[in-house]
Amino acid sequence: MAEKVNYNEDSIKSLDWKAHIRMRPGMYIGKLGDGSAPDDGIYILVKEVIDNCIDEFVMGYGKSIEVSIKDGMVSIRDYGRGIPLGKVIDCVSKINTGAKYDSEAFKKSVGLNGVGTKAVNALSSWFRVQAFRDGKSKLAEFERGEVKKDEKIKDSTDKNGTLITFRPDDTVFVNYHFINEYVEKMLWNYAYLNAGLTLWYNGNAIRSENGLRDLLQQNLSGPIVYPIIHLKGHDIEIAMTHSDQQYVEEYYSFVNGQHTTQGGTHQVAFREAVVKVVRDFVKKDYEAVDIRTSIVVAVSVKVQEPVFESQTKTKLGSQDIAPGGTSMKSFVLDFLKTELDNYLHKNPETADAMHRKILQSERERKELSGIQKLARDRAKKANLHNRKLRDCRVHLTDLKDERRLASTLFITEGDSASGSITKARDVNSQAVFSLKGKPLNAYGLTKKVVYENEEFNLIQSALDIEDGLDSLRYNKIVVSTDADVDGMHIRLLLLTFFLQFFPDLVKNGHLYILQTPLFRVRNRKETIYCYSEDERRAAIAKLGAKPEITRFKGLGEISPDEFKHFIGKDIRLEPVIIGRDANIPQTLSYYMGKNTEERQKFIISNLRVEKDLVEETA
Repeated sequence: MAEKVNYNEDSIKSLDWKAHIRMRPGMYIGKLGDGSAPDDGIYILVKEVIDNCIDEFVMGYGKSIEVSIKDGMVSIRDYGRGIPLGKVIDCVSKINTGAKYDSEAFKKSVGLNGVGTKAVNALSSWFRVQAFRDGKSKLAEFERGEVKKDEKIKDSTDKNGTLITFRPDDTVFVNYHFINEYVEKMLWNYAYLNAGLTLWYNGNAIRSENGLRDLLQQNLSGPIVYPIIHLKGHDIEIAMTHSDQQYVEEYYSFVNGQHTTQGGTHQVAFREAVVKVVRDFVKKDYEAVDIRTSIVVAVSVKVQEPVFESQTKTKLGSQDIAPGGTSMKSFVLDFLKTELDNYLHKNPETADAMHRKILQSERERKELSGIQKLARDRAKKANLHNRKLRDCRVHLTDLKDERRLASTLFITEGDSASGSITKARDVNSQAVFSLKGKPLNAYGLTKKVVYENEEFNLIQSALDIEDGLDSLRYNKIVVSTDADVDGMHIRLLLLTFFLQFFPDLVKNGHLYILQTPLFRVRNRKETIYCYSEDERRAAIAKLGAKPEITRFKGLGEISPDEFKHFIGKDIRLEPVIIGRDANIPQTLSYYMGKNTEERQKFIISNLRVEKDLVEETA
């Protein structure tokens, strides 16, 4: 019988703005995290401030934004009009206060609810705002949302604009750290979507001249079938091509400058519209999957008063492009029916190349159909008997986006490591997939091998990514192998598999490497787990008097009780990041292709045998 709880007037509480944000931060910035994932809260804080700067630029005020991040401190300066000086404190500390309720002033803004900078303020241990406007300035400082300094308006020689500096609260974002690649990717997206804008990040200029064409060119994983098609219209811009190597659809979608990583109605509208336009152009009723296989697209729309499905604005829910206006579906279709159709008629070589790609996709699909059916049946049977996958409870109920965002799949090496992680995991959100031996080297192979190779087929089935990332069952896929030569080799083979067949999984920040301790240093009173030589030396210095030192050689040596420390709230994950200048085919060819003389020299010059490792840690 449930315990009775008193419910009376004392049960009803009213929280002030900052207390509510700090108690329920997920409502305002999504998940917290330590910065190892691109959608962790510390990046949302940065984005919320920059969104306001972008709105100023879009309205014609200020052509540059300066962003600096150093030692956990963030500084963002724009050269817009500056917050009206008499309302500086209100704009950063009073919910439902701001200029964006006036649709004429901010017709197609990203943030319309007046929450953004208030959330940044409340979730920062220190926050300062300074507005410069017409030869005057106003400065205020806060600690966790509480006003600590409220200076009077002063004369100033600074250019108009706003400067916001803050330090995320380390009691909310535990052990947080900013990863430069994530910040740079965010800033580049702003540049691609705002021609003429220069963003400075730690002194380096970020600027795009060709909008979404540049975005697509920078993010392509390899050769393409035809030159990028770049189409621009009123409130819509699209860049598209077909990849010559990857097999899934890949999308970069934006609404009012916001990167909608989970897509939404605009992306759905494009997927439907491109099929109809291409069918009409070639005058043949091809299967939608054959038209869209290998397509790579960037699409940006501007919507008046957009409706997003969460405060973090990662998925558009608006059905219309303006209140009472044209439907999103009709808007995108009408644009493509005119612009894409015209482009294909004017560029017959591109049209022919696209048509050949569709025919190739159709042929490959038909060749694979029998194999796919057998592979799916085998995967279902394997999952039924729980041979490989030990799932989490998130997937035993209705799958909701917000719950999937908290889910993790560990891909483990061998039965012993799999057993330890399985016993130590959080069964609600952490699943385990157990590898048997070393995977196949997938470099240069076709998609056919994914269905014919049991290991690859079962991984694909567990992730549910056969048709792209829309149905991805886990937000984080964590490769968990020993830190020895065999473990590193298995790690490399798995990375090759994902980069060869599902590069968008890596590009979208879903793939990680589990960091486990190399040493355990302990005495009778304290145990310290160390992930590096420096940490080992520091632990010895701290504990003193000859502590016991254990070097872990494999995950199977770590007991389930100890594993709880490494895959719980203090988990250390190293994200797999594809740099801006990375060439995936070239990289895979070098490391996973034929054993060239150049690679042999690289291996020899970087060789460290186990004997050396033992001597280093002795």
